[in-house]
Amino acid sequence: MKRTLLPTLHRRALLCAACLSLAAGALPAFAQGGYPSKPIRMIVPYAAGGSTDQLARAIQQSMSETLGQTVIVENKPGAGGTIGVDYVAKAAPDGYTLVFGNTGPNAVVGLMRKVPYDELKDLRPVSTVAITPMILAVPAESPARTMKEFLAYAKKNGTSLNIGSVGNGSLSHLTAEYFNEAAGLKLQHIPYNGGAPMMTAFAGGQLQAAFVTGLDGATLVNSGKVRYLAVGTLKPTDTVPGLPAIADDVAGFRSSAWFGVLAPKDTPQEVVDKLHAAVVAAVARPEVRKMFSDRNVEARSSTPQELEKLIRDEMAQWGPVVRKANIQM
Repeated sequence: MKRTLLPTLHRRALLCAACLSLAAGALPAFAQGGYPSKPIRMIVPYAAGGSTDQLARAIQQSMSETLGQTVIVENKPGAGGTIGVDYVAKAAPDGYTLVFGNTGPNAVVGLMRKVPYDELKDLRPVSTVAITPMILAVPAESPARTMKEFLAYAKKNGTSLNIGSVGNGSLSHLTAEYFNEAAGLKLQHIPYNGGAPMMTAFAGGQLQAAFVTGLDGATLVNSGKVRYLAVGTLKPTDTVPGLPAIADDVAGFRSSAWFGVLAPKDTPQEVVDKLHAAVVAAVARPEVRKMFSDRNVEARSSTPQELEKLIRDEMAQWGPVVRKANIQM
């Protein structure tokens, strides 16, 4: 009896072990050995070298160290950032494909044209990484050295003055249209294909103004070819020290850009928690904060709920601007 029973039990044990092994192979990686168990891709929906790309790469190493797996920054540019965002919205919700998004494709582009994803339903916010005010910049040779002087100069010259943007439908474009409306101006909008060509136009004397981030403007400002006049926060900010707020002369004016990490919508809570902790740790690093500060960017993490609210607030702020100016992409 014993000689028959033991081999039978042994065979059953082996069969059960084999079944468990096969089942484990079908489970997501985070359910097998704990998340993460392989490299993580963080999609930047713009070309390499731009402001969004710079900030993503600034937190890349810290996130890798915290998570114990390599975080790979991958650029998927196109269509105002929507190609990269859509790629992540349709990716497996396992925490291995993220997007380093921003105000454009994650909040305002969908106000101007149909996008293949729902900004609020198809992506799950993890955390903000940085906030930066939009800054009104003028060429060094501009006769306007203060906001009051610029407003007088712009009202006198009207549509003969060009205000640039990094692209049609971009936040710099929306901010320019908002500024025209709020200040009663008629500056002529000139879109460029990104921050670099716009700043080249600045240096070449083709623009009389533009709204920029510190990331875009740093090189020309440091070289003395471009000058900042005022910031788009409601009050002066230490992020761009020494500058007044545009709102001091144009009541209620505000415009800032945010950058942050988002995952596909059905990403499990325990995975989001780990990613959130990694982003918060990265943003808190002194070397990251210094890199941001040197470029007039505020390092700022958030809860997922705060990032979701920020996206909703952006949609509410910029929707009327888009409709009134009839901005389309």
